Amino acid sequence: MKSLRRSALVLAAVAAPFSAFAHPGHDGGELTWDFNTGFAHPFSGWDHLLAMIAVGLWAAQLGGRARWLVPAAFVVALTVGAALGRAGVNFSGVEQGIAASVFVLGVLIATTARLPVAAGMALVGLFAIFHGLAHGAEMPATNGALGYGFGFIAATALLHAAGLALGTFGARVSVRAAKFSGWAIAASGVALLAL
Repeated sequence: MKSLRRSALVLAAVAAPFSAFAHPGHDGGELTWDFNTGFAHPFSGWDHLLAMIAVGLWAAQLGGRARWLVPAAFVVALTVGAALGRAGVNFSGVEQGIAASVFVLGVLIATTARLPVAAGMALVGLFAIFHGLAHGAEMPATNGALGYGFGFIAATALLHAAGLALGTFGARVSVRAAKFSGWAIAASGVALLAL
């Protein structure tokens, strides 16, 4: 039980500092479009933060080549989605797709689902398109937008690495802790879908 509480505290400690902030620029204030702002963006909303960490957690559970191929697939598809969003491509249901990604990834972690690596890559790639479209649609046609894009891609990779580290550590501590984290993430996805 101690390890379960410890893992829950670690997950909460990673996420809590960022929960009070809305995404930069969504409050109507002036936003500086540069690498630093882009890097901060995924940390500023539960939807992106939980999904990025969940990808790393699930990749750790899958093990082997999936530990780097699944997060890499997310980063590549995120970049494609951001380029599409910046170009003006818009799909209805992007926010629902992002919330669904949090829910599904949480369930995959909680149930320790094992998919073939290619299927795992395709699934997270689909989710990443939604996240990328949202990021790209927020980027203005300014000189700093490219730096902003590199910033949120770097932050995404860092959050995947954090999830991978937490998943690797959690597996050593307790399988129940990983399942609990997965159900907590899935519950957050349900809450996001309800908004």
